[in-house]
Amino acid sequence: MGQALRTSPSATADAALALAALGVVFGDIGTSPLYALRACFLGTHPVVPTAANVLGLLSLITWALIVVVTLKYVTFLLRIDNHGEGGILALLARLRPRRETRHPQRRWLVLLGIGGAALLYGDGVITPAISVLSAVEGLTLTAPLLRPAVLPVTVLILLVLFFAQARGTARIAALFGPLMLVWFLILAALGVSGIALRPEVLAALAPHHAMRFLFEQGGFGLLVLGAVFLAVTGGEALYADMGQFGRRPIRLAWFGVALPALLLNYFGQGALLLQDPRTTEPFFHLAPGWALPPLVLLATVATVIASQAVITGAFSLTRQAIQLGLCPRLQIRHTSADAAGQIYLPAVNTLLLIGTLALVLGFGSSERLAAAYGFAVSGTMLLTTLLIYAVARQQTGWSRWRVGLLASGFLLVDLAFFLANGPKIADGGWVSVLIGGSIFILLTTWHRGRELLAQRRCGAARRSGARLLPAWLAELGASPPPRVHGTAVFLTTHRNTTPPVLLHHLRHNQALHRQVVLLTVLTDHRPRVPLTERFTLDKLGFGFFRLSVHYGFMESPNVPAALAACAPLGVVVDPARTTYYVGRWTVIAIANRTGMTLWRERLFAFLSRNALPATAFFRLPPEQVMELGMPVEI
Repeated sequence: MGQALRTSPSATADAALALAALGVVFGDIGTSPLYALRACFLGTHPVVPTAANVLGLLSLITWALIVVVTLKYVTFLLRIDNHGEGGILALLARLRPRRETRHPQRRWLVLLGIGGAALLYGDGVITPAISVLSAVEGLTLTAPLLRPAVLPVTVLILLVLFFAQARGTARIAALFGPLMLVWFLILAALGVSGIALRPEVLAALAPHHAMRFLFEQGGFGLLVLGAVFLAVTGGEALYADMGQFGRRPIRLAWFGVALPALLLNYFGQGALLLQDPRTTEPFFHLAPGWALPPLVLLATVATVIASQAVITGAFSLTRQAIQLGLCPRLQIRHTSADAAGQIYLPAVNTLLLIGTLALVLGFGSSERLAAAYGFAVSGTMLLTTLLIYAVARQQTGWSRWRVGLLASGFLLVDLAFFLANGPKIADGGWVSVLIGGSIFILLTTWHRGRELLAQRRCGAARRSGARLLPAWLAELGASPPPRVHGTAVFLTTHRNTTPPVLLHHLRHNQALHRQVVLLTVLTDHRPRVPLTERFTLDKLGFGFFRLSVHYGFMESPNVPAALAACAPLGVVVDPARTTYYVGRWTVIAIANRTGMTLWRERLFAFLSRNALPATAFFRLPPEQVMELGMPVEI
């Protein structure tokens, strides 16, 4: 007999990761069948459910899933990464190495990346609102008298969801994958039952139905594309979560489970509309009457999982922005001792909660919210394509014309969907524009303000007598001050000059610790830095050490832990006898300064005052920190 077949460990691991990916990566796109097709026939620009229109819209949805999600994201974009990480800020990090940040083209690329990230926050507010609301609305099919309870139940679910973030998702995340697998299997089963009613609906697989629909509808067909786009709104999450799961598990989950289930369900809904064009809830009416209550419950669970993925994505996006210097420092809590990605940002969570509840109460129904949904995501997809072109050549090795031809094809599709979502601005899409625009102003103001602050600080340091370290240390050796026991750690952003805080300390105290560490925390343009590459140490003599600690843009700095890890390098620090010296710059906006307009200078000053102090951000023990405040004009 032949040797028995065995499942390789890598295949088993990929299968496990693919299952987990179903609960995180595909939560958003997996709940789109609740409202996408319904929005086409009952939305802001409703289409008459004739047989030709049903086949045309199904064909558009099918080929949108194939072109946008399958070809663009799953097949192509998963090959374009930043050391295994995806997402628009990961691309931005790859595109802006420090030595090139002043190049005009790079500045435009930075603005594109910030714009895409800002729009994602708008999606983070709308997705929980429309997903949970559309699921809870299914209650009215079994009990119409419960319609007044839809909004209160939705608000209650969202409150529980957002308040639960502080406890972390580590305990329940393991359930997300299996639950979403059940959800996708039920999507497929419901779709098969609907297709059995009218098998001719499968003709919509042919793309000519989509082309005929657009040709016959003319300009109105472009407007309807805004509703079709709802079927692919989770595509950006595929790319952003690549680092968490890897490209192979994501592709396995998409081709093996998510794509077939979605297509079957959409075709099942289309078959039901062919059977009864008066159907107002094609998704829920696929199920028999006795199955509606458990289906509504499962749909609610699925939408909560999809919302959870969007919320945690906003947390991760914000941490990346902070590490890349695009966002003020915010409090970051780690909710898991094992998973570095399990974080909680109270400020971001509160703002998302307020925005989501405002949308639910303001719009009142998923049908009205669908009119506002899609503009932010389509904008992010468009900007991602523009950024992809800038890195594809250096990573794939393809020629300029080959990358340009492929990017132009994706850009054409993205632009069509973006223009189709344009009219949604008047119907509620202004919400995502307002959110994204506000975030864009905050991020660009902070980014530019930090550049100006760095220039002013250099000037202030020169005026205060700061000198290059070798010359200053030579003078110190010639006339050494008294030394006291312990270690002094001076946090500085410039490795080669004497920190102003050190000069101020020596001038007023006339003494130094026996061991002095000049510490610089650097954020690399890669997601994570291996421990073997984390430290750069120079022994300067006279008890002085120059230490650089490198973190990736998806890591949170921990200075005391970094110092403890430096013992093998020769820096032995007693935590109980260590004092940290930190400079705190107070920004003063001046009208006649060049750089930014006065209102942006004042905004930057406000953000600077309210940013998380370095003590908390670097996890310094507060009782061992000495802060020196210094004013600086911008």
